[in-house]
Amino acid sequence: MDLQLNGKKALVSGSTKGIGLAIAAALAREGARVVINGRDDDSLAAARERIKSALPNASVEGFNGDLSQAGEVDRLRQRVPSLDILVNNLGIYEPKPFEEISDEEWRRFFEVNVLSGIRLARAYLPGMKEQNWGRVLFISSESGIQIPAEMIHYGMTKTAQLAVSRGLAETCAGTRVTVNAILPGPTHTAGVDGFVAKLSGGKSFADFEKEFFQTVRPASLLKRFATPEEVANLAVYVCSTLSSATNGAALRVDGGVVRACF
Repeated sequence: MDLQLNGKKALVSGSTKGIGLAIAAALAREGARVVINGRDDDSLAAARERIKSALPNASVEGFNGDLSQAGEVDRLRQRVPSLDILVNNLGIYEPKPFEEISDEEWRRFFEVNVLSGIRLARAYLPGMKEQNWGRVLFISSESGIQIPAEMIHYGMTKTAQLAVSRGLAETCAGTRVTVNAILPGPTHTAGVDGFVAKLSGGKSFADFEKEFFQTVRPASLLKRFATPEEVANLAVYVCSTLSSATNGAALRVDGGVVRACF
């Protein structure tokens, strides 16, 4: 299937690994000109090489900058004046008891997970409206619907992304610009390996995975961690020309964790 993305300019924030890297690679595979983002030259170079090794003709450039900071978004805009596709993937998470989460941490999570996407959308959405075509995608989480007791601050930010996404979509009514969110479920990324190490008590990943889906996410129909590529498959479709009737949506790629029929 041709997703009609050839030549489209795309930015994926926080894309040197995990879901972000998988989305960047999938967009590049469809012919998009992709800007990947991270805060370290070595990780950016490694991510670019990983994409280019699989897709030698891919158009991939890197932007080194912390896009949770307003000044870095301004610097990005100077280097990349316009976009066709914006994927707000930048995010952090950490399991922590509610009583131990400080005001500073609440602010940090909101700054990274929510304000980064707001600032990027503010920078690039007007240009998309002017050209009458664009895609903005927020990578939220099933944790935005089913707030995890072990990281309430993270869940709060994922719910906020859903509100921002829907609100921005309302401002695009009648245009060929869409704004959507997708809600991955538990996904096996490098960050999850650290999460598992912190919570597993020394268990192997396989043993932890089995126990996790028996006790922590028993509603899962997949009964395993999804791969980043499985999430990217939905993301790249939502970013495509073919998804023109999908707007203001919160689309689940959660392995059936959310027990709802809507």
